[in-house]
Amino acid sequence: MMLNITTLNYAAADFYQQLDDVLAWEASIDGDIAKIVADILKDVKQRGNAAVLEYTNKFDRMSLTDASEFELDKSQLRQALESIDSEQRKALETAALRIRNYAERQKMESWSFTEDDGTVLGQSVTAMDRAGLYVPGGKAAYPSSVLMNAIPAKVAGVPELIMVVPTPDGEANALVLAAAAIAGVDRVFTIGGAQAVAALAYGTETIPKVDKITGPGNSFVATAKRMVFGVVGIDMIAGPSEILVVCDGKTDPDWIAMDLFSQAEHDEEAQSILVSPDEDFIEQVKQSIERLLEEMPRKEIIKKSLEDRAAIISVADMEQAIEVANHIAPEHLELSIEDAEQWATKIRHAGAIFMGRYTAEALGDYCAGPNHVLPTSGTARFSSPLGVYDFQKRTSLISCSAKGASELGKTASILARGEGLTAHAQSAEYRIKK
Repeated sequence: MMLNITTLNYAAADFYQQLDDVLAWEASIDGDIAKIVADILKDVKQRGNAAVLEYTNKFDRMSLTDASEFELDKSQLRQALESIDSEQRKALETAALRIRNYAERQKMESWSFTEDDGTVLGQSVTAMDRAGLYVPGGKAAYPSSVLMNAIPAKVAGVPELIMVVPTPDGEANALVLAAAAIAGVDRVFTIGGAQAVAALAYGTETIPKVDKITGPGNSFVATAKRMVFGVVGIDMIAGPSEILVVCDGKTDPDWIAMDLFSQAEHDEEAQSILVSPDEDFIEQVKQSIERLLEEMPRKEIIKKSLEDRAAIISVADMEQAIEVANHIAPEHLELSIEDAEQWATKIRHAGAIFMGRYTAEALGDYCAGPNHVLPTSGTARFSSPLGVYDFQKRTSLISCSAKGASELGKTASILARGEGLTAHAQSAEYRIKK
């Protein structure tokens, strides 16, 4: 099987145009999907439980008669935890501990300072009251996403975490429920799709309205999250998964090939890019790709992803490689090179940086500790990984002394009258000492 993977050379006159063509991904909303989702959102908002019940029975092939059947009892989560084998439980608990330890260091704290005239300025940090976590169900079961979304919310101090997970044909995934038990999820509802997003955004008779919705989903879920943004907060509009590997040619080419596969196997639109200054090594990686691909259970998905969206880029040196990396602003960046920590200081845009030959991106997906919910499609230029801070709010604090109010009032008065806002000016002027 000879793969047709795009190859680029930094030396080409139109290199960056070629690169941007490879990177291009149109996140446009499918018109048909948008119409379906908009109708579902409106219906759930108006009819609540009745609408969610109808859609769940229809799309998940269920025969529920009452909305009370949506919710799983906490004992069912504990039973799921007890039912998985000891190795799986240990892996989940180890991952949870590492994610929690990392998250604890992200907590923002309230602060204030007092000026000479007694005016106090500061910032109060508080948690959201309630967060919603969407978790794919059925065949696409991701217990790691439960941990990555739920634990930061709990560390932030969110009192109530609501999880929704579809159970098509009544099939619940034990690992997902076990992860919910370990992460401290408060309530679990067995619903999915746009109707679940609507229920979380608007609330129903039994499903509480949340302040923010996080977690991955299909195109219907992603479109629904986009449409309810503003009613509730969302984590991000995520594009296809991506990895950029920068390698100096001294890592085992089989390792690099498999690292590229690790993203390509997500779906056909996922993107895997290799950048190297070593032409011989690039050829070795190509050979590894051809050989190892035959062994992969998701071979066809990987093949299409690599042929449609992957790239192998030749550069002259590491300086050029870093320049290319900053231009791409990848979700996952592997620096499989000597002195990786030093070169990492030159990276300005990346969701997560994996430093050194032994740090596979896959470790970050599951158990390294930092969050695996990362900005995609170049949004790392202005966006950050999901973290505790996404579940905390900042409130400004202002307390003026009489002297402070008098002095600030003079400035406010001038600026307010300059804007033609007389009431503003007079409100401040009342407090100016005559």
